[in-house]
Amino acid sequence: MANRVIRENDLVLTLFPDFTEYVTNDNVSYAIPIDMRFNEGHLVTIAFYSILMVFSAIGNISVLTMLLKRKQIHRSRINNMLVHLVIADLLVTFINMPIEIVWAATVSWWGGDFLCRIAAFFRTFGLYQSSFSLVSIGIDRYYAVLKPLQLSAADKRGKMIISSAWLASALCSIPQMVVFSVKRHPNITWYEQCITMDSYSNVNHDVTYSVFGTVMMYIFPFLILTYCYGSILAEICRRTREPNAEKFRRSNIGFLGKAKTRTLKMTITIILTFFICWTPYYIMAFWYWIDKESAKKINLKIQKGLFLFACTNSSINPIVYGVFNIRKQRQTQNKTRENHTFTTEIRLNQLSSNKLSLQHKNSSNNL
Repeated sequence: MANRVIRENDLVLTLFPDFTEYVTNDNVSYAIPIDMRFNEGHLVTIAFYSILMVFSAIGNISVLTMLLKRKQIHRSRINNMLVHLVIADLLVTFINMPIEIVWAATVSWWGGDFLCRIAAFFRTFGLYQSSFSLVSIGIDRYYAVLKPLQLSAADKRGKMIISSAWLASALCSIPQMVVFSVKRHPNITWYEQCITMDSYSNVNHDVTYSVFGTVMMYIFPFLILTYCYGSILAEICRRTREPNAEKFRRSNIGFLGKAKTRTLKMTITIILTFFICWTPYYIMAFWYWIDKESAKKINLKIQKGLFLFACTNSSINPIVYGVFNIRKQRQTQNKTRENHTFTTEIRLNQLSSNKLSLQHKNSSNNL
């Protein structure tokens, strides 16, 4: 989406401010405003994205390696969809974040018009794919819980959903290559920026495109996922009220099974982190659209902070997956330990019984 990634400070600034206030009557020189010079804000941006990029790269690469190894042992739709989610996060990590770092260092755009349009495309592509991958996971879990008998079409449906997610991400990102271009400042001719200036015939078109991006990247996933997981929770509540539900609860298995329950909890956690990270930013965006003047009064550092907080989502997903995977490994180890203890006790009991039988036999022979 245009206002989500491309212009993180677009809620409170324009990239080309009113330069008439910088003109001096003596020699008609132009003072360069602080936003066109390297400042403390750029330094914070570089430091934050650099740290975030390292953590995100390590986490997502580790998770991807783990998922691919598990895929060789046991193929499952949910693991396959998680692979695509991790790939989307890696696109954000190795494309979006480096662009933000370099752009903050140079302040102006040095890449020319072609790279400007390509960068604009990929800076939304990974984020669209991340959102649509979550939708894919939600739809898959919906069918897995509510329509478990449709197994014959499950794999085909999963592949179709994933393919549609990638295609939709590309289609939604293509307009970025149209609206973004390099513009040169009218007075400070060495200063160029990759922006959407003069791309819209009127302000309404700009707002319409921003709303489109918000709907596709946030509202649409929110509605679909709310319906899918709301239906799943309703089904779970309905099943637990059935006459034979008590024995399932006591056995800690339930109609879902332990593996499916664990997967469901993990996917719900991943989706909740997505909305927790991005909701504050979108609340600010909606405020800006509804009442632009009052939104501008919010401290710029707060608004930049909301965007930076949203970007942490790509590095949180590996943590969520790691926590659930560690818990699974511990449960497996505990189960193995319990089985080993149980087996040992059986063998000891057998040896004890054999010893008693032998003693009894010897006593009988002596008699």
